[in-house]
Amino acid sequence: MLKFPTQYHEEVATSVAKYADRLDGVDTVLVVNSCARGQAVPESDLDMAILMIPPVDEKALEAEWLVHKSSDVNLKKFCNRSPFSAIHLDFFDGSFTAAVWDDGGGPDDFEIEIGNRIAYASPLVQSGHRLVELRERWLPYYETQLRDSRLQVARDACSYDLEFVPFYVDRGLYLQAFDRLYKAFREYLQALFIAHRTYPLAYNKWLEEQLGWIGRPELLDPLLGTLSVPNLRSGDLNNNAAALRELVDDLID
Repeated sequence: MLKFPTQYHEEVATSVAKYADRLDGVDTVLVVNSCARGQAVPESDLDMAILMIPPVDEKALEAEWLVHKSSDVNLKKFCNRSPFSAIHLDFFDGSFTAAVWDDGGGPDDFEIEIGNRIAYASPLVQSGHRLVELRERWLPYYETQLRDSRLQVARDACSYDLEFVPFYVDRGLYLQAFDRLYKAFREYLQALFIAHRTYPLAYNKWLEEQLGWIGRPELLDPLLGTLSVPNLRSGDLNNNAAALRELVDDLID
């Protein structure tokens, strides 16, 4: 059962659902992200998604929604609670396509989208037929052949980007080296969750919670340590890249 952080969040979510009632082709109105998981606080955004029956003109739907949101007094009031308040509403048709990675490629949002929109999303009222079909298709995880392929490309991309860290450090391109390190950090997380057949929430937040899901809480400190760089102009970046490479080498298949 959904548990909103405030009555105000619930009222606005209901208002969004009423707006969706006017649209053609709606399958399910979903609450997503922290509100869906019961982790939201009173200051949290309201994140929702509307699963549509294909074909879908997402750009037209989003444009119509923005007009409605800007003209609805209650929605505007919710968004104006603080500089950080917002109502995020996405329209999607449930089509998820794994990207082809070139030259290091990732990370991409393939697993994140399935996780947040299918696995961890909560229907506001009831599940439509398409949502039921999508959950049967994608849960508890996608098929082994795709999983093995995705795991390999994520690992390869991470290793590829780590190769560039000492190269850029030697040239004095410290910020570029750190950028590659952080990219490799997110690719490692993508590979880690694929290896554990678990859809992630994100690669830049909720890390402690997610590592607990896969039974790897001991990775939190080593992972955060790979991004700890007191002095960009020292050899720290190379050491951090080496530490992350050790974690990559230890990934299970």
